[in-house]
Amino acid sequence: MSRSIARLALLLGLITAVGPFAIDIYLPALPTLGASLHASPALVQMSLTVFFVIVGVCQLFYGPISDVFGRKPPIYAGLVIFAVASVGCALAPNIESLIAFRALQAFGACAGMVIPRAIVRDLYTGHEAAKLMALLMLVMSVSPILAPLAGSLVISLWSWREVFAVLAVLAVACLVMTIVQLPETHPAERRLGKTLGNAFSSYGALLRDPVFIGLSVVCGFGLATFFVFIGSAPFVYIEHYGLTPTQFSLGFAVNAASFFAMSQLTARLSARFGLAPLIRWSVVAVAAVMAVLAVTTLWVDSLALMMTLLFIGFGFLGLLLPAAGVLSLEDHGAVAGSASALLGAIQMITAAVSMTVIGVFADHTPAPMLVGIALCAIAAMLTTFWTLRRLPAHLASAPPSS
Repeated sequence: MSRSIARLALLLGLITAVGPFAIDIYLPALPTLGASLHASPALVQMSLTVFFVIVGVCQLFYGPISDVFGRKPPIYAGLVIFAVASVGCALAPNIESLIAFRALQAFGACAGMVIPRAIVRDLYTGHEAAKLMALLMLVMSVSPILAPLAGSLVISLWSWREVFAVLAVLAVACLVMTIVQLPETHPAERRLGKTLGNAFSSYGALLRDPVFIGLSVVCGFGLATFFVFIGSAPFVYIEHYGLTPTQFSLGFAVNAASFFAMSQLTARLSARFGLAPLIRWSVVAVAAVMAVLAVTTLWVDSLALMMTLLFIGFGFLGLLLPAAGVLSLEDHGAVAGSASALLGAIQMITAAVSMTVIGVFADHTPAPMLVGIALCAIAAMLTTFWTLRRLPAHLASAPPSS
């Protein structure tokens, strides 16, 4: 791997991680944040849900813009908006203001979650794209592993408000690195003849592609397994099992680490077996492990057993998501920004709605969380079976072309 590719993966990974970092860093603060702002657990979780929904919907705005004006200007705008909104969150006087600024923060984070995928597609296809996507995920692994620990440290030294000040500083640092180091991968000559009108109209063609939509929904239900965990884990680990915020952060990091570690095998396995077979077997493994966990928890209330099976299940998820994401974009290089945006929108909305519905049944015990995770994994498996039967021959072949 060349040094330039490693540098690009590092930068794109950091830009992509800004949004997830904004989720993970304040998870340890959710119980104390609610007490500080005199808000119910439902309203506190709403600050999380709103972030997911806005990220899902507003990705549709950035994708076509990046196809028409290039990849870098929308990233600049998104990071500036994110930084300003983070300051607003830090100064929020009540939960309603916090939710509003979280929505604005999510709007800014969208750019960094859409455009790096388009940049990968600008440069590579097949297992080479899977390799770069996996490297992005490796860099992004700092979010679920280090962000809760960083949040716990900040809270122990100051309060939850300073968590958002840290996010503002992070956004400014990423903005400077983007200006100085990120190349423009969608130059002016490739944008000739493109307008916002025809860029947005590309969504119609994408929505009529059953393979693209199917793989996007697979990514959505796959991500939903992790989102349900994110939304419920602070309450289950801290209030049900009695862990401290720091212990929760360590436990959360362990469960998340397997996802990113296994994602590094995606390129090697897809090059050997093909993207479609890798997607098929990894989704079956995720569904099987999560179903066993859900059934087991009805009789055994064990933190160690739960964390062990989540570790295994999220590991297989680390193979599924990058492979499905790359395959969904394979035939849409000409509109990579719009395709990446629609993929991200379907993925985030599916995950956020799933998390919200399952959150209605949350009672701070493991059962609702684990049953919800299992249902999302099974939905991902069934959608995968439906989609892979419709793959054209050149996408179903194994191994894929680079």
